[in-house]
Amino acid sequence: MSTAARADGRRVLACASSGGHFKQLVGVVSRLSDVGEVTWLTYDSGLPRDLLAAAGHRGDRLVLAPYASPRDVPNLLRDARVAGRLLRERRYDLAVSTGAGLAVATLPLARAHGVRSVFIESATRSDGPSLSGRLLERTPGVELCTQHPGYGARWRRVGSVHDGFEPGPRRPRRSVRRVVVTLGTIANYGFARLVRRLVEVLPEDVEVLWQTGATDVRGLGIRGAERIPVPQMMAAMRDADVVVAHAGTGSALSAFEAGVRPVLVPRRRVHGEHVDDHQVATAATLARRDLATHVEADELTLGDLVRAAAGTVVRRNEPERLSL
Repeated sequence: MSTAARADGRRVLACASSGGHFKQLVGVVSRLSDVGEVTWLTYDSGLPRDLLAAAGHRGDRLVLAPYASPRDVPNLLRDARVAGRLLRERRYDLAVSTGAGLAVATLPLARAHGVRSVFIESATRSDGPSLSGRLLERTPGVELCTQHPGYGARWRRVGSVHDGFEPGPRRPRRSVRRVVVTLGTIANYGFARLVRRLVEVLPEDVEVLWQTGATDVRGLGIRGAERIPVPQMMAAMRDADVVVAHAGTGSALSAFEAGVRPVLVPRRRVHGEHVDDHQVATAATLARRDLATHVEADELTLGDLVRAAAGTVVRRNEPERLSL
């Protein structure tokens, strides 16, 4: 559901890092009322324009900041300079972010300019705030929202982006012939471990579409694409027997939108695949909802893929408007 922009509506600065953070942000802004002009601030992952077009925001202003990897202070300072320029150029009524580093770079500055500033913690953080959330807890005036219960008194619960989906009807048992695999896009955090495991368990005649993101797959025996355009990826997911993804919210949401119950495999900090183990909680939470299959990379079997192929996901009613 896209936002109907109004000439007299609020001017919104919407900022988030690329990948799942940005996909959640697009959903948040699409649920707001009284929106006029939207300026989007993110990183150039190759996908923001596709995501905006799919949500009906094709004509909005898109500003690309220097990429900052997790806890990359020098580039976050550069991002803050870009945000500061935007805030000096025009007056905004609302600044909203779903994380991660771009929220820290932008929302305190927006608050200093007198702009109402709202941080919505990512749905991946089911058991407490991220480092970005903890830093923003210390910023006076920034409003804090969570998609899960159990946060502190300053946090207002707004519901999860996952609430828009529920388990669908089971499909007859089927062979796995077409597989879509999508890995994380955060620079310097590859997931070669999952690629190696899939190469071991998948029969040679299985057709696999690999979106490899930040993973270096040289020498792993596959041919993949770093980025696949959103329309092409969604079509491939709809046609696949099973989708295997790192346990990121953006990848999970894309699978749900395609009607697929994905196999979610968390990246692990001990293997240098992420900054922490929050993807374990994401995969477990979605498995409890019966929206996904949670499997560790080293334990994945062909049987897991066959069982997951029988599952589907359907949309609930359109999400309610978000009052911000």
